[in-house]
Order: sequence, then structure tokens, then C-alpha cells
Amino acid sequence: MTAPMSTGVYAPDTGNGLAPPVLELENVTKEYGSQPPVPALRGVSFTVRKGELVAIVGPSGSGKSTLLHVIGTLEAPTSGIVRIDGVDAAGLNDNRLAALRARSIGFVFQQFFLAEHSTALENVANGLLYAGIGLKERRQRAADALERVGLEHRANFRPSKMSGGERQRVAIARALVGKPAIVLADEPTGNLDSNTGASIMDLLHELHDGGATILVITHDSDLAAGLPRQVHVLDGQIVSDSAGRGGES
Repeated sequence: MTAPMSTGVYAPDTGNGLAPPVLELENVTKEYGSQPPVPALRGVSFTVRKGELVAIVGPSGSGKSTLLHVIGTLEAPTSGIVRIDGVDAAGLNDNRLAALRARSIGFVFQQFFLAEHSTALENVANGLLYAGIGLKERRQRAADALERVGLEHRANFRPSKMSGGERQRVAIARALVGKPAIVLADEPTGNLDSNTGASIMDLLHELHDGGATILVITHDSDLAAGLPRQVHVLDGQIVSDSAGRGGES
């Protein structure tokens, strides 16, 4: 692996035919408290490459939520490297970290987190507020993203007038609108009935087929089994990875 440069960006070696990495964790730990510290992550290392669809799966208390926060740069690791789209997040100040998050990571949460008094189009366009893009282009990109998730006909509806599945599709469109390197979907079917949840997973598969790189964080082993790669987490450690270490086998 090429050593990081002073900017924190490095050029991945793709001479082996593998897609370039968009997420790399190297010996990542996370501890809380100090007397004594409580370990939440214990030496986690793995790589996600462009175009992968991966499940991070584990029971409650396994460390998967902490792992999500660290991958999403919402929390800093205690030690180790978290590299997003070639950038070592640990080397960035708050402003540059926020810019990396806005540019390279799309979030989909179980609770949707949509602005109730804004239309679907406005909610999606708001995903570009910190990207330095003008209003007209933000709205056009939002319209394109809603079309991508099959909701162009609901663009002017507010969340209160939409079903749970439609609201989750709006949230997915918002995550995709900035064309991030990776989308983190945290229990994306957790608040949905089984049929609606299945339709959301079908959508994620379609988006993956279209080239999106997606991590699904879930406690549902059946849901995880339907994804091409499963990374199992227990007691803050990766206990199995269906792709082999680093996703390279």
C-alpha cells in the first residue's frame, strides 16, 4: 500500500485489478472513559472497495453502532487509521472533516430525519447545502435523485403526507444527491413493515447495480445474508468477513 502523503490523500494501487478502496480501517480502536477505559472497538481492520454492497452485522452491544460513528467520522477513533476516499480523517481539523463528510459520505438513518415542513425536493436539495452549489443546480440534482429512487411524482409532498417507505426513499435520495464515495445505511428497514423493508432493500440492490458503494449496518442476520458481503462484529471485533480480510479474496 502506498504511504500517505502529507495532505492525507494517497493514490491507491489498482494494478492488481481490484477496484480502488473508498474505505480503509487499520487497527482501529475506540475506548470510552478512563478509570478504567471501556473498549468499544478492538483493533478493527478492513477495506471496502468502490462498488461494493456490504453488511456490517452484529447483535446489540457488539460495537457496530460505534463502528458506524467512526466510519462516518462522527466520532474519532482512540487509535488507528480511518481513511475515506483516500483521506486520513484523523489528520483533519473540524472544518476539513465536515467538508470530507459532506463530500464523501451519504447517511441513511432508521429514523429518516427529514424536515417535516419542507417538501421531498427541498429535503433532498438540503443534502447539498454545504457543497457550495447554487440553488438552481441543487434543485435539479435533487429532482434527479428523487427520480433515481422512483419518487419524482412526490417531489412536492411533505413527509407527513408520505408513507414510511416513501420517506426512507427520500432519505436515500438525500444520501445519494452529492454522489458520495460511500453510503452508510443504519438499520434502513428498522422502522418499516416487512414488505416495505423488502422494497427498500431491492432499491439498495438496484443502486448498487448502478455503481453505488453501500454499507448496511444491521442486527438482522437474514437481511445481511442477502447482501454480497457480510462483516460480522462481536465484542468490538470483526469475527468473520465473507470476502476474506480486507475484501480482497
